Amino acid sequence: MELDSIECVSSSDGIDEEEIHQHHFSSKPHTNIFSSVISPATSVHELLECPVCTNSMYPPIHQCHNGHTLCSTCKTRVHNRCPTCRQELGDIRCLALEKVAESLELPCKYCSLGCPENFPYYSKLKHEAQCNFRPYNCPYAGSECSVVGDIPFLVSHLRDYHKVDMHTGCTFNHRYVKSNPREVENATWMLTVFNCFGQYFCLHFEAFQLGVAPVYMAFLRFMGDENDSRNYSYSLEVGANDRKLTWEGTPRSIRDSHRKVRDSHDGLIIQRNMALFFSGGDRKELKLRVTGRIWKEQQNSDAGVCIPNLCS
Repeated sequence: MELDSIECVSSSDGIDEEEIHQHHFSSKPHTNIFSSVISPATSVHELLECPVCTNSMYPPIHQCHNGHTLCSTCKTRVHNRCPTCRQELGDIRCLALEKVAESLELPCKYCSLGCPENFPYYSKLKHEAQCNFRPYNCPYAGSECSVVGDIPFLVSHLRDYHKVDMHTGCTFNHRYVKSNPREVENATWMLTVFNCFGQYFCLHFEAFQLGVAPVYMAFLRFMGDENDSRNYSYSLEVGANDRKLTWEGTPRSIRDSHRKVRDSHDGLIIQRNMALFFSGGDRKELKLRVTGRIWKEQQNSDAGVCIPNLCS
C-alpha cells in the first residue's frame, strides 16, 4: 500500500551480513559393484549426479543405449534425447545404479547449514522437505522474491535490497497515512523488521479486499521455525476517539507464506469504516496509529505455567 508517511519511535540497529554457500555433499561407496569398470577417482556421488540438473539421481534412473544416465525429471525436459550423445533415450532403466543408490546413506543436503543427520536414499528426500536447517524464503510481501537463505542472510537482504526499516526493541508505535483509503488493488505492503530477544520479527501492514469492502490488516511473523515461534507472543492495538481494537496472539513462522497468514485472518483486521473513524477529520484520508509489543513466554517450573518476560 503506497503510504504518504510512516513514523516510528524505535531506532534501527546495524546488522552483520552473512553469506550462504552452496553445498555439494559426498558419500563413500558401500559396494564395489563398479570397481572393475570405474576408475578409483570416480566417486559414487559423481555416478549419481544427473548431467542435466547436477542433482543426485533417485530411482527410476534412465539411460540411453550407450549407457549415459540421467534422472527421471530431466528425461522429460530433454525430449527423450540423451544430453550426452544425442541418441534416443527410450525407456531403459539403469537397474545396477539404482541398486547402488538404494544401498547408500547420504548426508542431508543442508548439512552445510548445520544438519548433522545421514539418511538412506529414500528417507533423505522426505527429511529434506521438513529439515529445520533448510533455507527460508524471503518474507518480503508485495513482490515475488525468489531469494532463499538463512536468517542472517535474509535480514541483510531485506535491509539492503528491499530497503526495509530495521528497528531494535520489543515495543513499537507506527503511524500509517494514505491519501486514498479506497484504493487496494494496487496496494504496496509495508514491512518492518524488529530485533528483540536475539530474534527477528516481521511486522506487516496492508490493505486487501475482503468481500465487497477493503480492510486493513496488521500481523507479526517470526523469522525462524514454528516450534521456536511458540515461545513468543505479541499484541497490537489501534484506536482513537476513546475507542480501540486490540489483538493478541503468537507470531506465525515465516515458513508459512505471507499470503497464507493473511488469508487465515490471523492478525488485527480493521474494517474500512472503523479505520476512517479512527482517522478522524473528514474521513477522506487514512491515519492509523498502530502500537504493539512483543514478549517471550517463560516456563514457571514451580507452577507449570508460562509467564511473560517483557522486554525492558
